[in-house]
Amino acid sequence: MSTPIHKMHYRDETNIFYVKRDDLLPFSFGGNKYRKALLYFEEILENDYDTVITVGSASSNHCRIIANLAKKHQLDCYIIIPKENDKPASNKTLMKILSAHILTPNKSDIKATINQLISNLKSDHKKPYYIKMGGHGVLGTQAYKEAFEEIYRDAHYPFDYIFLATGTGTTQAGLVVGQALKNTQESIVGISVLSSYEDGFKHVLESVVDYFKEKDVDLKIPIINLVDDYLAGGYGKSNDAISEIIKTVFRSDGIALDPTYTGKSFLGMLEYLKNNQIKHKKILFLHTGGAPIFFDALESIEGSNK
Repeated sequence: MSTPIHKMHYRDETNIFYVKRDDLLPFSFGGNKYRKALLYFEEILENDYDTVITVGSASSNHCRIIANLAKKHQLDCYIIIPKENDKPASNKTLMKILSAHILTPNKSDIKATINQLISNLKSDHKKPYYIKMGGHGVLGTQAYKEAFEEIYRDAHYPFDYIFLATGTGTTQAGLVVGQALKNTQESIVGISVLSSYEDGFKHVLESVVDYFKEKDVDLKIPIINLVDDYLAGGYGKSNDAISEIIKTVFRSDGIALDPTYTGKSFLGMLEYLKNNQIKHKKILFLHTGGAPIFFDALESIEGSNK
């Protein structure tokens, strides 16, 4: 399930940029959530679960993918969207098209809602499987350990830096695990799109530790490089600078970035390189998908400054 890496037409003053196109994974608009979901669904199908439960926002790529895979395999699907994050979004519309049952409790009631739902389903002689938000867990980490191996085998390797959007942490954790196992030297930099440094770092670190423990890997915990300087006000928030870089990359490379994940992290990457005076390096950007959010944001992108 390897995805292509190609050199971008986009340039800054000195660095050369490449992009790994996980948005081209061949199901439901692709993306990192599909890589992770495939491993979860292997476990679901092998163990005859008949119902899938997960949680996320109305614009969640993860929830769309889970709903789509559940529909493909004729499983019931429940999506729990906190009321505070239940806004109009193409991903939510797609969840409805895919016949997902959508529950919208208050954020403070999420855990209780999940527990009650699982209890009710079991009482109805169903066999539910719960996937944490964003595909967080050892299987999610495993998916991006395997993705790092793809990067390592690619003709364009090695890179000096790998940048990505970091949300719940397992995508970055998987790359870090892959790097540790291959003992390579590139800098993997997560641009946080969800959490403060403290929370984001904790999520990535715990994911690496959990993976090493479950897989009985005896290695020193590698460096985890996460920055929260480019949150632009928080998860799902955007600004004109993000809209501008989305427009610029679409014009130069025909690649759709979105304001929640990839556009925010691409801009964060450029700011990180500039602020740290990083020049003459070979840079890989991991495109983690999000096409429906790109289309949700078209009006604001088109209306930005230039």
